[in-house]
Amino acid sequence: MQEDLDGHVLARAELRSRLADALATARMNKTQLATRAELGRTTVSAALSPRGEVPSAQTVAALARVLKLPVNELLELQRLATVAPEADSCAGRAPGKPIRAWEPHDLEVHPAGPGRTRADTDALAGRELPGYVSREHDRMLGALVQNAADGRSRMVVLVGGSSTGKTRACWEAVQPLAPLGWRLWHPFDPTRTQAALNELHRVGPRTVVWLNEAQHYLGDPTDGERITAAVHQLLTDTGRGPALVLGTLWPEYAHQYTALPMPGEPDPHSRVRELLAGRTLAVPDSFDAAALAAATALAEAGDHLLADALARARDGRVAQDLAGAPELLRRYQQATPPARALLDSAIDARRLGVSLHLPQTFLSDAAIDYLTDTDYDQLTDDWAERAFAELARPVHGKQAPLRRATPRPHRRPPTPSKSTASKPTSPDPLFRLADYLEQHGRHARRRLCPPASFWHAAHTHLTHPDDLTNLADAAGDRLRLQWGHRLLRRAAEHGRTRVRIGPAREQEEVGGLEDYLPDFLAKQERARVLDRAGDREAALAIWEELAEEGFEDAYNRIGQRHEEDGRRADAERFYRLGAEAGDPDAMQSLVFLLAEDRHFKEAAEWTERIAAIGDIYAYPRLAYRYEAAGDLTNAKVYFQKGLDAGLIGDYGDLVRIHLQEGDDEGAMRIHEEGVQAGWTFVPMLVAEDAGDHDRADEHAFTAIDHGTLEPLQALLFRRLRQDSAHAGPLALKAIDAGLGRTVLGVGRDSASGHPQAAAVLQEAIADADEIEAPDPELW
Repeated sequence: MQEDLDGHVLARAELRSRLADALATARMNKTQLATRAELGRTTVSAALSPRGEVPSAQTVAALARVLKLPVNELLELQRLATVAPEADSCAGRAPGKPIRAWEPHDLEVHPAGPGRTRADTDALAGRELPGYVSREHDRMLGALVQNAADGRSRMVVLVGGSSTGKTRACWEAVQPLAPLGWRLWHPFDPTRTQAALNELHRVGPRTVVWLNEAQHYLGDPTDGERITAAVHQLLTDTGRGPALVLGTLWPEYAHQYTALPMPGEPDPHSRVRELLAGRTLAVPDSFDAAALAAATALAEAGDHLLADALARARDGRVAQDLAGAPELLRRYQQATPPARALLDSAIDARRLGVSLHLPQTFLSDAAIDYLTDTDYDQLTDDWAERAFAELARPVHGKQAPLRRATPRPHRRPPTPSKSTASKPTSPDPLFRLADYLEQHGRHARRRLCPPASFWHAAHTHLTHPDDLTNLADAAGDRLRLQWGHRLLRRAAEHGRTRVRIGPAREQEEVGGLEDYLPDFLAKQERARVLDRAGDREAALAIWEELAEEGFEDAYNRIGQRHEEDGRRADAERFYRLGAEAGDPDAMQSLVFLLAEDRHFKEAAEWTERIAAIGDIYAYPRLAYRYEAAGDLTNAKVYFQKGLDAGLIGDYGDLVRIHLQEGDDEGAMRIHEEGVQAGWTFVPMLVAEDAGDHDRADEHAFTAIDHGTLEPLQALLFRRLRQDSAHAGPLALKAIDAGLGRTVLGVGRDSASGHPQAAAVLQEAIADADEIEAPDPELW
């Protein structure tokens, strides 16, 4: 009875709300409305008053015509608001409750975001749903719902794979029925089958029967045919209509129920087959081009859930990604310690540059040091097998936290010179991390350095030269110099033809490079060593030899030698050769040369090309050149371009330029915008001057999260030059966050003439785990 009273009240409130909204939109007062509707002023006032009686049908019709509202819809609301619950023939017994009283997740709509907490309660509120993207099946479903609203009973079952959006489509489809006073009944208590058997015959008019996962009702081996008969009776009984029956099924169930039996075989689903005939609607597994465009528009308008899903989803499987994400996160957060260790090692591998498919032995060995001593002591002999099995269990959308993967074979035309026999498959199983967990982990673990077992497992088990080279670079960035050196050697052993040799320079002299590097890499490193030793001519000869062999990065080195010796035309020629070959260093050298000669138009063109291949710092570099030339207008343009590309530190440069122009108000405005956006340079210095070193550190790392290293660099430089006792902990924190090269760069600037600063930095590096710190005298 209470639910019927709720429907009565909801209809009354909806009627008055729609009349009041339309009056406001029409920009009329009540007197004007009464005049145009040919009604009394008191009648109109009572119709709009929350405390007034429900207006008569004639009053509602007159008001609807003047306010240009759908007359039939408002008359239906008036009827529902007028009829007392006990006067309705089905009011005291009809199951269900008003549609607006339901939460979508209570109807098994998959959540797509984490739970949120209401301000006035500790209970979890309904979890967030993304914006809805209408597809072709939604238009067909909408037409059937409109038929029901017009008074004709209808049924449709949406058929599609797991988490393709079937239940959400049903929820969106019934929303137009809510203001018309329709109810919704979800049979589930005490069981789905028992609820349907006990209550279907009591369903009254204007009710949606919600048969989500319809196999639990129609396919029940004992009572499925009886439930089917009851649904059929509801649809054909004009005295109980209109009713709307909505259901969902996986394709395998739909095929099972609608397939004709072989002659002589039993036919357990004959009534279900008859009921479903002409009443199913296919839901595709993926978004088509139109749906992807609509989803992209919603994402660009601020829907972060859709934006994240579009960034991850493959082959248009957006709905599956949204449905699986919350459960994937829960599985990660609540995983057993061995399973969590496997996931963390997989996340670190992906974020540091290892390719998509991860060998099982690599993950198993890498995971060891992610475990605490207590968890490690509790490992059983089959811990890895059990952990992989735990992570292989799927969630919604056929996703799993860490699933077995089989890379597609590469198909190439056969060549006469090589055997056409297929390459033997590696016996080591490969696994793939869920895209959502990879995205989540990249952020959650962005400041964490992998433990020693990770680097050891990479050196032992990984064989692809790109994986090894990327990890070598990552090891160098984190000052794991020994691991970086060994990983580079492994990359060379496995055929890597182009690697960065940074860690090797810290340990090798001129001789012996050929012992572990390919010939051309040894030549590059020999040229660099000769450069540092001051033998410029010998180094230049090697770079010219490499250029003749086709190594484009040699052009930049040759151009630099010519520029240092004053041969600018020759320098420009070699820079152009390297730039046209795609070497970003040569491009940047050419930009600097062009800017010095005030050829800013071409310098700007090359800057855009540099930024397009990922080096967005090209924008502020050109801005500094404009500033040096006195062109503050274009300097601001390119600082702003850097800011738009994500370089939050450019706020500081824009503030500085506005101050140079005497625009104090504009400088203050930009400064406030920057602080709100996470540019924490000034708050960091304020905290440091106040002696709140922890707060200053927090500001520095907040800036890193927003895309700039400048606050950290400035803070570390300041502490080192002041011989602060807090410099060492900050340096160690930066190294563990993967910023080892930044620490070394600051060290080179700050340690000269400050031996105590050098000692502080040396100690921090030595504490950073298995590192041979470079000699400060080489800084």
